[in-house]
Amino acid sequence: MTDPLVGEMSPAEAESVYFNEYPPPKALPKHEALARAFINLHVEENRRVVLVTSGGTTVPLEAQTVRFIDNFSAGTRGATSAELFLEQGYAVIFLHRQYSLLPYSRHYSHSTNCFLDFMDEAPPSSESSSSGSDNGPIMVRDEYQDQMRSVLRKYRYAKQNNRLLLLPFTTVSEYMFELRSLAQLMRPLGANALFYLAAAVSDFFIPRSRMAEHKIQSSELPAHLQNTNDATVDSDEIYTGENEEEPSNRKKLVVNLDPVPKFLHRLVDGWAPEGSMVVSFKLETDPSLLVYKARTALQRYSHHLVIGNLLSTRKWEVVFITPDAPYERWLRVPKSRRSKSISGVEDQVGLAEAKKGNTAPAEQVERDGVLDGSHDGIEIESLIIPELIKLHDKMVEKKGQSA
Repeated sequence: MTDPLVGEMSPAEAESVYFNEYPPPKALPKHEALARAFINLHVEENRRVVLVTSGGTTVPLEAQTVRFIDNFSAGTRGATSAELFLEQGYAVIFLHRQYSLLPYSRHYSHSTNCFLDFMDEAPPSSESSSSGSDNGPIMVRDEYQDQMRSVLRKYRYAKQNNRLLLLPFTTVSEYMFELRSLAQLMRPLGANALFYLAAAVSDFFIPRSRMAEHKIQSSELPAHLQNTNDATVDSDEIYTGENEEEPSNRKKLVVNLDPVPKFLHRLVDGWAPEGSMVVSFKLETDPSLLVYKARTALQRYSHHLVIGNLLSTRKWEVVFITPDAPYERWLRVPKSRRSKSISGVEDQVGLAEAKKGNTAPAEQVERDGVLDGSHDGIEIESLIIPELIKLHDKMVEKKGQSA
């Protein structure tokens, strides 16, 4: 269980305790060098830089990890948003779960078609035929030419102009190390820095000091092979056959998880540049809790915007919760332009909205010219990013007037 003294620690002390639990990620020095050069370039050009976090974090159960706890996030919102920020002139640091969706390539890696279905082999040229080769050049199929050309041009522009930096993480501790380091490196940006925290960060973890070193065994071992140093669970929490009609020698595993310290307030007050904008997300499944939990997060962590969304309607609607009027503002894709969703529940659209008298009317915005990742509807991110940039514009302008 969590040390009761942790609750009495200052935020800085809690930060020190958590980060001392784990060694820094091996890739951290390399990522810091890449990020420093990237940030310095855009500071010189007076360009805005957004740190987009994306995908889920794992919670390892063993130090030499075989098993881990994960969540459903594939990184769709983060990857889509990164593309839209790039289109609006921002440089993007994309801190993502390794192997989750990436900007631009998501259009093909997240397709119902295999990537190879987009390609074909052309007939051999006369030159290759004369040389005895029957291999034709690989080409994109005619029906996908325009779509792939558009995505390819955007991707190449971002890479060739050094507007996109991809940095991966896997575990929740790696994410925390990376977030802290990048936020501190972004300090020279001042108000030109934006934090768009779309990653699905684990709420619970196993402290390194309590983690098993080796794979947790699912059956009894002879006494001489048992490792007494692995203390992930107490002996009385591993039991066999207690509640089974037929006794078994298979173990049942009970794991105590500690809450991950909430460093979002430290991001605002300790790590991030002065005057920067911090945007976080709140995902819920219960419509009656969404607005309350988003408001609570806004007040607790002093962020400038919390974007709330329901699991069942997240592709069609979001709510902006802000410290200033109108406080609660809904954005919705019009019903005629909503993408198809296997997990979506149309009947739940609007259920989480507060009483109409206490909120601005929901905006159902028709917007064309966005990258078509869903192929049959508007992506909700194409509504989120322009409205978010308007809020960032105001913060930058206000900071400039007070300077």
